[in-house]
Amino acid sequence: MKSSRLLSILLLLQTRGRMTAAQLAAELEVSVRTVYRDIEALHTAGIPLYGDAGHRGGYELLAGFRTRLTGLSAGEAEALFLTALPGPAADLGLGPAVSGARLKLRAALPPQLRAQADRMSRRFHLDAPGWYAEDEDVPFLPAVADAVWRGRVLVVRYRRWAEPTDVERRLEPYGLVLKAGRWYVVAARPGGSGPRTYRVDQILELTVTDDEFDVPDDFGLAAYWQAHQRDFHARLYRDEVLVRLSPRGLARLTGAAARAAATTGTREPDGWTRARVPVESPDHAHDQFLALGADVEVLAPTELRTRLAATARLLAERYAAAPGVPPPALRKRQQSSP
Repeated sequence: MKSSRLLSILLLLQTRGRMTAAQLAAELEVSVRTVYRDIEALHTAGIPLYGDAGHRGGYELLAGFRTRLTGLSAGEAEALFLTALPGPAADLGLGPAVSGARLKLRAALPPQLRAQADRMSRRFHLDAPGWYAEDEDVPFLPAVADAVWRGRVLVVRYRRWAEPTDVERRLEPYGLVLKAGRWYVVAARPGGSGPRTYRVDQILELTVTDDEFDVPDDFGLAAYWQAHQRDFHARLYRDEVLVRLSPRGLARLTGAAARAAATTGTREPDGWTRARVPVESPDHAHDQFLALGADVEVLAPTELRTRLAATARLLAERYAAAPGVPPPALRKRQQSSP
């Protein structure tokens, strides 16, 4: 609606300062010509804004002008109440602040929007971690968050997977990311090649220094995290397996393999699906496809197919024998062992 768009332009200029017509058009997903017409409408309504031509030109509100209108629609008010995550906010030490902000926002809403926002809070609840994820102890999270807010350098003792496992690092924390219930800090080492990702729960010791740093102007946390995830998956899934899946097996498949089978798989006359799916490693693939039982057939590589067949034979022998008695093949291996 035009009235909503006019208010959006006003709020954008109020919060961001000078913006060009092209920038406003991109933000609002309209044409530049539409922005020109909207600016003219704001002029007509008496809004004190002006525009400058040229390379560094743009539209800007007169200094000191602010609107008290929030312009919240029903959907926007509902969305704001959905974004308040009490768990993560409490982890960051912001629980009381978030609760206070929600109370003030609710009090400022008109009665109709207040009722809709209350209904949204009663009907929807976000619990981000998975079912089997245990609550992790992240004692240094508030200190890391404080260093992010204030731009302070951290000195940490950090536990990593590779040897040596415990290392000391001097870090410039650019931002925090909550992924699947786990906190990560994106940080650069002074003089290093660029930011990297560190699990906050793997920090063993931490000191917040008085040394300050500036986050590079061209760094965007969301863009970095998206690129990091793409790189992570590219490094994680190095191998590929050709499989046939029954309808039940296709439904039980999970993760990247499930997405690949669903998007690139080919349905065969017997109702099974043939697909090439990514896997982390031969060991992981063995366990992953063994769990699907008779609902999957590995066609290639031959090594994995042979290994699964050997495991299946061992299982068949084990369940053919009396309970608690090792199958013949396993007894022979045990007897030949020194």
